[in-house]
Amino acid sequence: MDKKTTDIVAYITILGWLVAYVAGEREDSKFHLNQALVVNLALIILAMLMRIPLIGWVAALVQLAVIVFWIMGILYAVKEQDNEVPLLGCIKLLK
Repeated sequence: MDKKTTDIVAYITILGWLVAYVAGEREDSKFHLNQALVVNLALIILAMLMRIPLIGWVAALVQLAVIVFWIMGILYAVKEQDNEVPLLGCIKLLK
């Protein structure tokens, strides 16, 4: 896969991230691979927190914000820009 395709596929669920990581341009797409991993993990964690009765509604509101960040990440990947998503973009899981 070329860089742009790898960047876009990385944002499509954690399975898409895994495909992009294994089959894509890892070195060129390292920035978006990291951003997508952070956003996807945040969505998974928030989905689990939504099941807890008293804090579930707060997690649901935060999840809406993270979905907006996820859309922003996809748009950045389509435009081939290396912009960080708000709040989560500073987290570096891949080196």
